[in-house]
Amino acid sequence: MIDWDEIVQAQDPDELKKVKIFLFKENMRLDVERRNLEEEKQRICQMQEDFIKDRVKLRDELNELNQRTLQERKRLKEENQFFEKKMEILKDGFRSLEEDRRKLEQERRDFEQSRLIGESQMSEDAYDELAELLFRGISGPIGIRRRYRELVKIYHPDNPYGDPQLSQAINRVFQRRKSEE
Repeated sequence: MIDWDEIVQAQDPDELKKVKIFLFKENMRLDVERRNLEEEKQRICQMQEDFIKDRVKLRDELNELNQRTLQERKRLKEENQFFEKKMEILKDGFRSLEEDRRKLEQERRDFEQSRLIGESQMSEDAYDELAELLFRGISGPIGIRRRYRELVKIYHPDNPYGDPQLSQAINRVFQRRKSEE
């Protein structure tokens, strides 16, 4: 620390000159320090402004990202709801198909039972009457043969819905009609 009272009291010109030079140098150093500090202050202010700009930019980007995230979540929720509705429709469709399949299977069994019951109840005379009806309105040997072939194609026992008793009745009626002509 400089004792200024001593310097002021000293009357020596060399010492005063040294003090002047010292003060000049110190003044120059302080000016340089002041300029450096001003530059540092400006640099820090610029950095602060840049930081604030970056912070605002980051906040805007975060807000935009949050908006997109919310929109995407909303879209995914809507798609999920749409998918669930589709899935329910498909499940209902499969349930309906299964019910229809069961009903059809039951109807087929009932039909088979009624067919078996109907076949067992019909007598040979009833089959002959039915075969006569199938040949009604047909005359001439060619017409009778043609009708016989058509009926055999339909009622032959090898066909899925063929009937052996009706097929035999058709044969009997055909033989009788053929011999009458």
